[in-house]
Amino acid sequence: MRLDVITIFPEYLDPLRHALLGKAIERGALQVGVHDLRSWATDVHKSVDDSPFGGGPGMVMKPEVWGPALDDVAAGRAEGQELESSLPHLNKPRHDDIEGVAPTPYVESRPEEDKPLLIVPTPTGKPFTQADAREFAAEEHIVFACGRYEGIDQRVIDDAARTYRVREVSIGDYVLIGGEVAVLVIAEAVVRLIPGVLGNKRSHEEDSFSDGLLEGPSYTKPRQWRGLEVPEVLTSGNHALVDRWRREQSLKRTFERRPELLAKAELDAQDKAYLEELDNGD
Repeated sequence: MRLDVITIFPEYLDPLRHALLGKAIERGALQVGVHDLRSWATDVHKSVDDSPFGGGPGMVMKPEVWGPALDDVAAGRAEGQELESSLPHLNKPRHDDIEGVAPTPYVESRPEEDKPLLIVPTPTGKPFTQADAREFAAEEHIVFACGRYEGIDQRVIDDAARTYRVREVSIGDYVLIGGEVAVLVIAEAVVRLIPGVLGNKRSHEEDSFSDGLLEGPSYTKPRQWRGLEVPEVLTSGNHALVDRWRREQSLKRTFERRPELLAKAELDAQDKAYLEELDNGD
């Protein structure tokens, strides 16, 4: 997969070089290019914004800068900074590599249309979900357009449909200073689903939202810490009981924190009976 990010703050994207994303770069599973939007500005001040038509506060990012930038990135002729891993990882197997787990994709195919995917982070976009992350993980080329101020001139988004498949995406019902933070969120959610990045597919199959529910609590050694015990079922060795306990903990957490998710989750009779108990306060 290749990610290209267009921004007026290239240094903001440095986290893409770290941790699992850095390892994906090392392995050749990921390429990341960061492009300074001001490289396409033509005036002496390298300005990228202007006052809005119709009046009002703030500034709007200019189409005559964004248009050529998106054209050049789509055509592969933009000269940006190619990110490298921040710190080479140790050349040793991971615990799930040792298990011999073959990397497999979440989505088996990508859209036949040859246009790259353009993601525009914006509070007015469609809410970003785990389902979107799975879909985007099958892409070969994703371009991010980081807006600032009052956003990007809408004509840029409309015109980009000539060369891109455009998605306006929101990461939540709040307003950020710019789109860079949203890019980091979306990129991390997507890249971790690229086959081989996590090593073991179960690592993300059991994540929150992967089955429509929140993930339950997790525990590790020691069995007792500061007077608190690990739930006995987890040390029982009975895998069927452990699986059921984890399912019920997932249902309980979702019921308590995000009950609206239950309406779309796939629930069997046992799940429904457990939820009824919770609802009755048992």
